Amino acid sequence: MYRFLTTPRWWGINIFVLLAIPFCIFMGTWQLGRFEDRVDSHQEAEAHRPGPGAGPGAAKAAPLDELLPVTKETSGRHATASGRYGEQFLVPGRELDGRTGSYVLTLLRTDGGKALPVVRGWLPEGGRPPAPPAGEVTVTGALQASENSGTKGVHAAGGLPEGQVGMISAASLVNLVPGDVYDAWVTLTDAPSGLTPVPAAAAEGTGLDLKAFQNLGYTGEWFAFVGFALFMWFRLFRREAEAARDAALGLPPEPSPAAEPAQAVQAPEPSPAAEPAQAAQPAEPSRAAELS
Repeated sequence: MYRFLTTPRWWGINIFVLLAIPFCIFMGTWQLGRFEDRVDSHQEAEAHRPGPGAGPGAAKAAPLDELLPVTKETSGRHATASGRYGEQFLVPGRELDGRTGSYVLTLLRTDGGKALPVVRGWLPEGGRPPAPPAGEVTVTGALQASENSGTKGVHAAGGLPEGQVGMISAASLVNLVPGDVYDAWVTLTDAPSGLTPVPAAAAEGTGLDLKAFQNLGYTGEWFAFVGFALFMWFRLFRREAEAARDAALGLPPEPSPAAEPAQAVQAPEPSPAAEPAQAAQPAEPSRAAELS
C-alpha cells in the first residue's frame, strides 16, 4: 500500500523535507544564539554602567588611555583623566526623564595635549550653564563612544547657533577647537550644582532594542517552518495512502470537486412554420341572394 513512497515524486518530497528540517532548526538555533548574546552583552553593560549620581567610588576607575579605543567591553567603564577645562558648548535637543534640554559639553585639555569631551551634566531649557572650574582638575566619568548620525538626539543637519554642537564626536569638534580631540567622551558621575548627571548609554549592539527582539521573532519563524513542513508531509502522505487503499479495495477514486461548467445558453428552438392559412370560408350568401 505504501509503494507510492518509492516513486520519483515522493523521493523528491522526502529529500526536500529531510534537508529542510535540519536547516530550519540550525537557523532557528542561530537566531536564538544571537538574541542570547545580546541579552548577555546588555547585562554586562548594565553591570559596568554607573547610575545617575553615582560617586567616584561606585566602580573601579581606570586611566583613560587604558580603556581606549572604546569597545563593547570598555563602554560604560569609569575612566579618569586630568587636565584643565577649556572651551564649553551646549548640545541641544537632548532628553532626560521625559524633559528636553541640553548637554553641557566642556573640553578637558589633558596633560598629553589632546582634548577630551566631558559632559558635565544636563541643563533644562532656558537654564544657564555653570562655568567650569579653573586650574588643574581630575575628572571621573563613564566612557562613551563618539556619536554618529544614527545616535538618538543627534542634530546632524548643522545650522546651530554659535556655542552649540549637534553631535559629540571628534569629527564635529576638531574644526571648532585647536589641537587633537579624543575619539571618545565621558559623562561625569558627579554633576556640578544646577546640572543633572547624564546616565551612560549602552554600547551599540548591546542593548535590548528592536533588532534584538527581531532575532527572537526570527527564531520562532524558523521553528514554525519545521512544524509546517512536517504537517504538509503528513497531509500528503495520508492522502496518497488513502488513495492506494481505495485502489486496493477496487473502489473508484473520488472525483475531485470541480466547478461545474457554466450551462451554455441554448438558443430557442425555431418555432414551427406558420401553418398555411386556412382556406377561406365560403363567403356568406349576399343579403341580396337571401332576399331572392
